[in-house]
Amino acid sequence: MKKSKKFGINTTCVHVGEVKDEQFKGAVSPIYTSTSYAFDGVDIKRYPRYFNTPNQEMLHKKIAALEKTEDALIFGSGMAAISAALFAFLKKGDHVVVQQVIYGGTYNFIVSEFEKFGIEYSFTESDKVEDFKALIKKNTKVLYIETPSNPLLGITDMKAISALAKEYKILTMIDNTFASPINQTPVDFGIDIMLHSATKYMGGHSDISAGAIAASKKHIEQIWKTAINFGGNLSDQTVWLLERSLKTLNLRVKEQTKNAQEMANYLVRNPNINKVYYPGLSNHPGFEIAAKQMLGFGAMLSFELAEGIDAMEFQNNLKLIKPSMSLAGLESTTVSPVQTTHALLNEEERLARGIKDGLIRFSVGIEEPKDLIEDIEQAIAKVKS
Repeated sequence: MKKSKKFGINTTCVHVGEVKDEQFKGAVSPIYTSTSYAFDGVDIKRYPRYFNTPNQEMLHKKIAALEKTEDALIFGSGMAAISAALFAFLKKGDHVVVQQVIYGGTYNFIVSEFEKFGIEYSFTESDKVEDFKALIKKNTKVLYIETPSNPLLGITDMKAISALAKEYKILTMIDNTFASPINQTPVDFGIDIMLHSATKYMGGHSDISAGAIAASKKHIEQIWKTAINFGGNLSDQTVWLLERSLKTLNLRVKEQTKNAQEMANYLVRNPNINKVYYPGLSNHPGFEIAAKQMLGFGAMLSFELAEGIDAMEFQNNLKLIKPSMSLAGLESTTVSPVQTTHALLNEEERLARGIKDGLIRFSVGIEEPKDLIEDIEQAIAKVKS
């Protein structure tokens, strides 16, 4: 396969995967909104559900370049991407080993749907490679990880997981949403398939819903065969918005990552915070691994409020930081995982995963950290008054 020219990260974000405006020479990609293209005997039959409209095809190239893979696919949501990827490689009688602490939607999808299709699954006790190895069976086909994990920012050793998978000839998948391709490129550590809720950092402006998969051409072709049956394609209006957003991905994520480190350092010193989960802190159990496999420690962190500080009251008192269901926008947001991402788990399941009532997931934006600190201070003060 002929390799495309390698550009710097900002150049890749801006220029790779552009749709050229050959007619008017516009500076940005034109939008092709047609849902019907000519049937003229050519090999390529363009149709939105086939993921091959002009805007879709070019955006695949940009995402693949960012993840350093051969190919990519975009979807209507992160869960559309995750479900298509898993079902593309799992069938009745197969088994998958899944990291214990993962996005609640992924967890619920697995426990709600897999038994209907005769697919077996096992959840690990931790993110340690030994736990994955202990659960591998003769029919295991996939090892599924998420690092950093949602919402406790656990770190999984990608190189160790990849080596284990290759030993047993098993496929590896990772949810790379929290890191984004700016802070982490899992293919460099041998991971096969990268999954994203592109609603988050790839979109970055809290105004689109999308998902993405990046992998080898061979793996993408297999996923495509399943995905066209599920119909989870993305409209070209949203494809255009996502391509626009990716142009500033590196600039946004680097600024957010810098701010997150400063906020984590502040929260550790705050007597009203019991615990801070951020891989950029030297006391984080995954710090050393994260330092080896991440280019930056990311812009996501979580913290537990001290006893007596109600999580919802605290968030309702925030004036600048927005209590919000999603994450990774330019604006800083908080959310209570027990009421949102992990609401489908019962209390026993949540506590087993370390998700307590006072846990706050904090998506750090591009605001000045001093303003965010002042907002947190006044919100805590109001709860305690």
